[in-house]
Amino acid sequence: MESTVNEGTFTALRAQLQEAAAAFADGPDALEGILLGIVDDVDRAVREPLEIFPVCHHSPASALAMARRLREKQPKVVYLELCEDMAPLLTELRNCRLPVAVQAFATEVDGFPAEWAPLSVVAPITEASAEYQAIAYALDTPGVELVLVDRSSDHVFQWQESKDESAAPAVPDAPSAEEEAALHGDAVGVEIGDLRPRFAELEEHLLRHGRVRHWSEWWHQYVELPLGDSDHDTYRQVMLLIGSLFRRLAPGEAHRVRVDEDRERYMWTRMREHMAATGTDPADALYVCGAFHAASRVAEFGVHGAATFEISPPSATKWQHGLIPSSHAAIEAQFGLAAGSVSIAAAQWAKNLKRTRVKPYRLAGQAGTRTPAKTAKAAVPAPPAESAAPDRLTGFLRRPPVLDRLDEAELLGWSVEIVRAARRNGYLASTADAIAVFETSILLAGMRDRARPTPYDFQDAAVTCIEKDTVPGRRDVRRLVEIMLGGDRVGQVGYDALPPLARDVHDRLAPLNLKLQQRGVQRALLDMASRPELEQCSDVLWMLRYLMPHGAARTVMGERRLGERSLQESWDLALGTHQRALIELGYEGVSIEQVLEQRLRRAAYGPQATTATVLKAVEDATLYLRSRRLADELGRHALQVLATERSVDGAPEVLRRVRGLLAYYRTSEPSLPAWIESFVKTGYAHYCTLLPTAFADDDASVRQVAAMLGFLFSMESLALSLGCDRNQLELAVAQSRSEDAAKTALLWAARTQLGRLTRADLRARCDELLGNPLTLPAYPRYLSGFLHALEPVPALADFAVEAVSNAFARLPDPVLLPWLPTLITTVRGSGADLVPLLIREAGRVFPGRLTALDSWVPPWQADPVTTTARPSRGSAAVPGGVPLLSAHPATCDAVADLLGCDGGWQTSAPARTGATLLARHPRTAQALEELLTTP
Repeated sequence: MESTVNEGTFTALRAQLQEAAAAFADGPDALEGILLGIVDDVDRAVREPLEIFPVCHHSPASALAMARRLREKQPKVVYLELCEDMAPLLTELRNCRLPVAVQAFATEVDGFPAEWAPLSVVAPITEASAEYQAIAYALDTPGVELVLVDRSSDHVFQWQESKDESAAPAVPDAPSAEEEAALHGDAVGVEIGDLRPRFAELEEHLLRHGRVRHWSEWWHQYVELPLGDSDHDTYRQVMLLIGSLFRRLAPGEAHRVRVDEDRERYMWTRMREHMAATGTDPADALYVCGAFHAASRVAEFGVHGAATFEISPPSATKWQHGLIPSSHAAIEAQFGLAAGSVSIAAAQWAKNLKRTRVKPYRLAGQAGTRTPAKTAKAAVPAPPAESAAPDRLTGFLRRPPVLDRLDEAELLGWSVEIVRAARRNGYLASTADAIAVFETSILLAGMRDRARPTPYDFQDAAVTCIEKDTVPGRRDVRRLVEIMLGGDRVGQVGYDALPPLARDVHDRLAPLNLKLQQRGVQRALLDMASRPELEQCSDVLWMLRYLMPHGAARTVMGERRLGERSLQESWDLALGTHQRALIELGYEGVSIEQVLEQRLRRAAYGPQATTATVLKAVEDATLYLRSRRLADELGRHALQVLATERSVDGAPEVLRRVRGLLAYYRTSEPSLPAWIESFVKTGYAHYCTLLPTAFADDDASVRQVAAMLGFLFSMESLALSLGCDRNQLELAVAQSRSEDAAKTALLWAARTQLGRLTRADLRARCDELLGNPLTLPAYPRYLSGFLHALEPVPALADFAVEAVSNAFARLPDPVLLPWLPTLITTVRGSGADLVPLLIREAGRVFPGRLTALDSWVPPWQADPVTTTARPSRGSAAVPGGVPLLSAHPATCDAVADLLGCDGGWQTSAPARTGATLLARHPRTAQALEELLTTP
């Protein structure tokens, strides 16, 4: 309880509350202190020379009372509870369609934990909000100054213990994670006028006795509707009472209480500083804040506060500011409101304007908001300047609930419309259902002590009577009611309010002739063959596809790979739907090329960057930016990263990307870049060094070891030309040992490639494995190694086919059947590129017709073909001649003329005896014979 009690205005109310406390609490103890303290808070705020206007977050009653008060008082200065660094953006609201959110964004943090990045603070603004009325009045009224007094975006995180604490509370009535609900992302919301009990038992008590399901419905029934027609003094005192009640009954959460009080000290300090600097008279100013903060008890409260709050300096973090689109569902999801509550509030706002004939404030040139009808402003006499406000609380608290009469026309229209919407969405609804919804709404309202059904009563009745137990389509009846009552209105940031990067993107995509700011998916067809100017649009779209979320720019036809460009492309664009992501790109740079280069550098130079990551950045820089400078810089960095790696985890990815870059440079450049030559030379020595360790390491998979061998064998010719020593590879293979069956088979394949193991020896080892009962169960793992060996030694494709065929022919079913899934997963997971090689080799070996399969003998099982005795090498003539040469002498004649041989064919009766050239130069034929007959 306050140490001093103000007497005067609320004396009668204090006496009544004191009597009530004594009656209900058996004595004037804690209850009396709470009740009388609430009255003291209200009295203190009402007597403050600077008029405090308490508001609730997106409340139609607050917006209506604000519009009335601004026209009555016409203040010269408006102090608004909003982050002070967001002030320059408010003028851009006139270029937007509400709802939108003012955002402060920081990608790189300095002074905060790195895991918090990126930092984002948003303050959503809707048409049916008191803050928008204050902003519109101040910006469009000459001589009026708008001053934002709340803590800056930097202080939001300075006063935060953990970023996770800022997440919105999850409530059962929160909307599902839809596209519109994700417009704010994981940003910290500035809760302007947040007014909700922090005492769980109090909220449960209010909901139970109010016979409502959630807080939004209680507020609509017991605060919004009664205050919608109240005068200024009643509205102000009631809101102060509610704010003080929730404040005094809030649990003692130390961090949150400290932040709330620091915010109040911050705001009062800023207001006193402004009034001292400008000489503003408190009577000419208006302080707009949440009702929770209006009933403050800090020492800095008031124009004549007893203390001064020391504001800490901002951190070194560089903040970017802009406007992002928002929606009713996004606001509900972020601030824990019930689904559809903001849409119902928007409908209530329009109804209040029509009923009270109050003219709201609206920014000049504002797009997308409803223009109110031209009506005469209700004459409301202004209160005397110096007189104290009378006690309105006593009458309001003692007044019985006002039972509005049933508006049958409105309820009937709702019932007919919801049935029509349900039928369009696949429900079997009829006129009988419309009658049932009408009657059930009245019944539910009566059960809840309401004469007039609210939108929430109508929603429950529609779900009960129409939906029953099934939802035939994508939308349920609850969602249909929300759409019917106003829908999830989604805002849009206008072209003039976009950052330079977003405007540049729209300008460069102008040749597509699409409405890019429109929500939804639009199809773009690019024919670069007939319209070469569309190539620039294609470049922009590919960069957007890389930078923005999936779905913002999705390719339907066309691809972009190294050395290849499509002549025709088809795209599905949804830039209007993902406008927030495009705007946040503008916080990172002035062009998408600059942002893409920054992203590539960040990925390549990050602490977790690997060689494969850097090579991917090199490929992307070449593919999207066509920047040889950046590619060379990142390539030199990849060389440094490779030299420091001590594992082979990224070997498959390194091999794939180096092969692609080598193929690209060999076909498009006159010579290879210096960095890639150095990379091949360093990589050759690097993988030779790690090869024995990788074979023995159980953590290194057979695919990773195969990729290392693939790098060494495929890059061998280039590496040797650059000065590498082949003996290093031979020594590395000779020193390699492994107890794993798959790696052992891979090692055999490497030795075969180096000539240290013949095909006959390799075949003999496989036959020995199949013939040994002890090694027979492990044979499938050897086959997996041979399949992986096709990466470094593709010449073993025929042997792989032979080994697999022998396995299917000779392995028993208990061994073969469990191995088949391993074979399939091996081929699909790590050998997808090797499947065409196996199929081509199998097609060459196996017969092409099914009828020939029965008599077919595998080549590796066929007997050697016996040939006739060959003539002696020294004979001058071959008995019987050479049939092929005799049948086609023109070829030999041409070769003889080329070599300068004289003479012609020697023939003996009755046939030719052969070619004279073969008899004169037998050494060539002898060498060919030795080559063909050597095993």
